[in-house]
Amino acid sequence: MPAESRFQIDIPATDILSYLFPLTRLASDKPIWIDADDTSNSLSPKQLLQWVKRLGGGLQLLGLQRQDVVMMYSHNHIFVPVAYLGISGCGCIFSGCNPAYGVDETVYQIQNTECKAILVEPSLLPTLLRAADKANFPKDRIYLFSDKDSGSMNGIKDWRSFILPPSKANSWTWTPLTDFQSCSTIAALNYSSGTTGLPKGVMISHQNVIANVEQSIYMRDLEQPYRPEARPEERWLGFLPLYHAYGQLWSIVAAARTLSPCYFMRSFNYVKFLGNIQKYKVTHIQTAPPVLVMLAKRPETKEYDLSSLQNILCGAAPLSRELQNEVSARFNLKVVQTWGMTEVTCSCLHVPGGRDDRSGSVGYIDPNASIKLINDDEQEVGPGERGEIRVKGPNVCMGYWRNEKATKETFDEDGYLKTGDVAIRNDDGMYWIVDRKKELIKVKGFQVAPAELEAMLLKHEHVADAAVCALQLSDHEELPRAYVALKEEHKSASTEWDIEKWMAERVAKHKQLTGGVVFIEEIPKSPSGKIQRKELREWAKRDAEAWKRKREGAKL
Repeated sequence: MPAESRFQIDIPATDILSYLFPLTRLASDKPIWIDADDTSNSLSPKQLLQWVKRLGGGLQLLGLQRQDVVMMYSHNHIFVPVAYLGISGCGCIFSGCNPAYGVDETVYQIQNTECKAILVEPSLLPTLLRAADKANFPKDRIYLFSDKDSGSMNGIKDWRSFILPPSKANSWTWTPLTDFQSCSTIAALNYSSGTTGLPKGVMISHQNVIANVEQSIYMRDLEQPYRPEARPEERWLGFLPLYHAYGQLWSIVAAARTLSPCYFMRSFNYVKFLGNIQKYKVTHIQTAPPVLVMLAKRPETKEYDLSSLQNILCGAAPLSRELQNEVSARFNLKVVQTWGMTEVTCSCLHVPGGRDDRSGSVGYIDPNASIKLINDDEQEVGPGERGEIRVKGPNVCMGYWRNEKATKETFDEDGYLKTGDVAIRNDDGMYWIVDRKKELIKVKGFQVAPAELEAMLLKHEHVADAAVCALQLSDHEELPRAYVALKEEHKSASTEWDIEKWMAERVAKHKQLTGGVVFIEEIPKSPSGKIQRKELREWAKRDAEAWKRKREGAKL
């Protein structure tokens, strides 16, 4: 039988704006979204709501219809929450595009979403215009988007040119969603590779977002010492990218729900990250294992006072017990593990926030959800046995955008999401991640799909065939590595470095072939033509050992 969560909570079934800004309560004047580089540049919930109304009404005046997609191509800044809530709040769909994407990757998202408008940060406009031209996207539906009025560039107007004036915004209101509509109306389209393949749009409903915020806050507050006074104020650091589910959940929606000030960094820089924790006395951060590696290993760490930090929530990739405990002990704080993926909105397992767990566990099932662990024989397993996590709950996505085949393959006959992550649980109901069935490579917390890089490699005129897998150098370091077969007539025309450099010019930094390129005669395939991933992993394991020996030798 599936394991049900031991916790049950009431989850509002409504739309995101009604959830965050109920008519029975005045929006707060307290600054919540704060520019870490200039604290005079901030937004309170009251100010944000005004901008949300102006944007929502403006999108309707542009002629956008319910469930049309609006794409955002931007780094972090304090108006990204306005875009996220304004777009979804007026009934459209928000889709964030990674600002590190190159032209081809951006073209793919423009075409796949069939977006009707694009908001672009001015510094990214040249790339976006090349992508829009390639995708035949109209320039008059592209708008500059930042926290300052940018005027116009290359004929592209600022987003403030189409939004409602303040005088009209007060009379604009959103249409509240019913229980059914809350579950069936898409709020965000976040891109993920799922367990395999090219990136797919994950359909996240209003109910998914609300449920996962309620679940996450509940688990964060669970087992905290009882305080008769109000919840003590926390201060957060918003360095997680806001085009991604993790950043959206915490730095936008949870920050609004808990009224926790969140200092936004436009992009991650480790020294600035340390300086901001010290300067603003940040108490809580949400992050991924690569940042904990930096905290433990980088020499700059000792130059800053991080004593304000009380709690680190860590997810997005496996975290070893040893690293968790090293950081906990060094900084005298709690490192609280969580597990999730884009398809569960953000998370579905949490160690309770008040528990100082040193076991490496990712915790208990979130409220109102259930999990079953399934072995290779499609049989459910019990405590102490390995099985793939399959999950069902109010935070589990609606499926994949315009991809019924992928949706059917990802959900089993009982409606449970097949996650591709392998776990064990104990008799008390706590879970540990022990393996991964899916092919994805995890690079600094980001997903990299081998199939996407293979498709790009095959565009190279000298490449006959290619296969990509992870070069795993440690529990916390995976690098994309390509095995490439060249066309016979081009075998002397390219080097491994040429191919690596060619790829670096076409994909985001985390997708670059930093694990190297190896020329081989033939890609191993099954009789049906499928790449033999198991054989690739054996090659990569052998190569990783040689890589580590070489690296250790260089240090001597």
